[in-house]
Amino acid sequence: MALRIGETAPDFEAQTTEGPIRFHEWIGDSWAVLFSHPKDFTPVCTTELGYMAKIKPEFDKRGVKIIGLSVDATEDHERWAKDIEETQGTAPNYPIIGDADFNVAKLYGMLPAETAGEAAGRTPVDNQTVRNVFVISPQKKIMLILVYPMSTGRNCDEVLRVIDSLQLTAAHRVSTPANWKPGEDVIVGGAISDDEAREIFGGFEAPRPYLRIVPQPR
Repeated sequence: MALRIGETAPDFEAQTTEGPIRFHEWIGDSWAVLFSHPKDFTPVCTTELGYMAKIKPEFDKRGVKIIGLSVDATEDHERWAKDIEETQGTAPNYPIIGDADFNVAKLYGMLPAETAGEAAGRTPVDNQTVRNVFVISPQKKIMLILVYPMSTGRNCDEVLRVIDSLQLTAAHRVSTPANWKPGEDVIVGGAISDDEAREIFGGFEAPRPYLRIVPQPR
């Protein structure tokens, strides 16, 4: 079954490059990003894992844990990590799930439920749908799903931008407009009356009655 925004992220137990985890317990009270890969030693994924390692301090500042997944065993991940460090300049500094039994990929709807066999016998093309990013809230709810083709590297900075929006809109009754960046104006939530908006924000600009603009709350 396909997962939807607002649903509870499926819990699971798995081996990772940093030891065994139970996913919900590992998340704890943090936000989390789970990003997946179809196979170890694939070129686009190598660049993504390296870049995520470089910007991990930005996730840390936002209270966000990051965890990768690839459809191979953790032993393969450990060998791959050396290539990532040598070619990208930074080794993964976060856990990577070993999903050689396809359990997590199937649980998250990235592979068909009937998928079976040995991970070593499958090609990246066999697993090409394992290219998702999930952002998960501290309440274990799925807040974002991105799906990329194998030929296109992820915009990892966009994941950070969306987290900034999600965390802002979780704390304040606002939404963020197209291409919003932290510090820019935001939109008053649709469930707030004009009187409430004036009380909360001290006023607003309204080019249309349904489009009320205020500075970003601090």
